[in-house]
This record gives sequence, structure tokens and C-alpha cells, in this order.
Amino acid sequence: MSTNQIEQQTFIAAPAERVWAVLTEPAHIVGWFGDTAEIELEQGGRVVLGWTEHGEVHAVVEKLEPPRVFAFRWSTGFGVPPAPGTSTLVEFTLTPDGEGTLLRVVESGFDELAVPAEDQRRRYQENTEGWTQELGELKTYAEKLDS
Repeated sequence: MSTNQIEQQTFIAAPAERVWAVLTEPAHIVGWFGDTAEIELEQGGRVVLGWTEHGEVHAVVEKLEPPRVFAFRWSTGFGVPPAPGTSTLVEFTLTPDGEGTLLRVVESGFDELAVPAEDQRRRYQENTEGWTQELGELKTYAEKLDS
């Protein structure tokens, strides 16, 4: 089993523009992912995602093609900026599909983390489980929003 890349997708019964807003607007992000969110929605922009019980994860916007592609590099540690060896890349791709949107998330770079292979595998497994849960929450949240 490869532990370098997580790939998951879900169909959301909502237009791509709504799913884009849910992914990129702080007021919506806190509805499905974390307790606080700050985003400078521009290439190289700063992202801070917060959880009351854990702290803040820092990220930087890597790719921005509204409303189709949103990618960021986030730190694997709380309170530290993303850097080589301490971050992974998360890329969301939105594809219109009939009356809804196919949302795909890919997180990569686990084998580039500057930690022992056992820790790389643990982080891969934790994030695999995390994306399953978070995509479910995102789907529920986006489908309940008014058009």
C-alpha cells in the first residue's frame, strides 16, 4: 500500500459555485471543518485553520482556479508554518456533474515528511480517516445551504 497520496471523492448535490464557497470562505469552512478559519484567497495567500482543543494549523495557497481547483500546503504541526519536510499538499478539484458537483481531494507528500517511516504511515492513516469524515461533513453542509 502506498502511503504517499490519499485520494477520495464524493458527489455533492449542489452547484460547483456553492461547493467552491464552502471550501474557500471562512464563514462556511467553520460549518464543516474546524472552529476557526482565515484565508487570503490568492496565490501564496496565508491560511490558518483552528481547532479549540488542538490549536492552529498554518497553510499557504498553492493553486487557485475558481471554481475548479483549490490547493494548499499545510503544516503537519500545530502553530508552525508549512515548510519542506513538515507539510503536505491538499488539492481539491470540482467537476460539474449534472445537477451537482464531483469533489475530489488528493493529499500528497507523506513520504517527504522528515519523520520516521512509521510516523509517515500513521499520519497517512489518520488523514485518510480524517478526509473520509470531513468530506461527509462538507457534503452534508453544502447540500443543506440555500442556493
